[in-house]
Amino acid sequence: LNAAPRRPPRQHVRFLPVPDGGDGGATGLVAARVPVLAEHPLVRGPRFRRLKIGAGHRLDVKASGVFVLGIGDGNKLLPALYNCHLTKVYTVGGLFGKATDDFSDTGKLVEKTTFDHVTREKLERILAVIQGTNHKALLMHSNIDMKTQEAYELAVKGLIRPMGKSPPIITAIRCLQFARPEFQLEIHCLHETQQYLRKIVHEIGLELKSSAVCTQVRRIRDGVFTLDDALLRTQWNLQSIQNAIGDCQLKVKTELEKTLG
Repeated sequence: LNAAPRRPPRQHVRFLPVPDGGDGGATGLVAARVPVLAEHPLVRGPRFRRLKIGAGHRLDVKASGVFVLGIGDGNKLLPALYNCHLTKVYTVGGLFGKATDDFSDTGKLVEKTTFDHVTREKLERILAVIQGTNHKALLMHSNIDMKTQEAYELAVKGLIRPMGKSPPIITAIRCLQFARPEFQLEIHCLHETQQYLRKIVHEIGLELKSSAVCTQVRRIRDGVFTLDDALLRTQWNLQSIQNAIGDCQLKVKTELEKTLG
């Protein structure tokens, strides 16, 4: 911002002395417009010295993916996005055969197990149970009478979600890849943490009479924001950020009006 072209300094009227052309060397005064020196860059220094940046749904140090930030006035929209309770989507990698103290593949090894008996069909059966259990929790925490017309209309629009505090809820989970001992899941969830997702992988291993650790947690969607909206580290410059804000303004406004009215 400070390297961008600046607007010219404001000007004000000053009466400046000028020679009157006589032999006596007397001077007169003439009105002239001159720049306000108090606004000159060499006087006031950099225009922007502080920029308020707020974090949306956080990512821990072992996770990657979409991370929403609010800049300047955009910080005022972050609480509204929180109140929408939008679904987030992750791809989560897993590895059968071992267990660690923090459920990740970089943690302290506590157990090794066999996994030859694990098949994709058995894995998908466990995933179906997890999704069914969480679906019941979703309906319970949404505080909606499922026999009403309102509930039907919300279900059609995909707006059934807890509009207050609730435990982590998985709205959908499926297996993307299975190449024993490695597998990859896609998880749609609300009110989660990345550590909760790692624990899910651990519990899946236990349900399959084996063990599993999480090798990757990557957020691919946060509400209306997707990987297509995200900027790589090499794109953290003024022009790219300006373009990203402009491209996402309409999506954010539409979602807030649809959810919060």
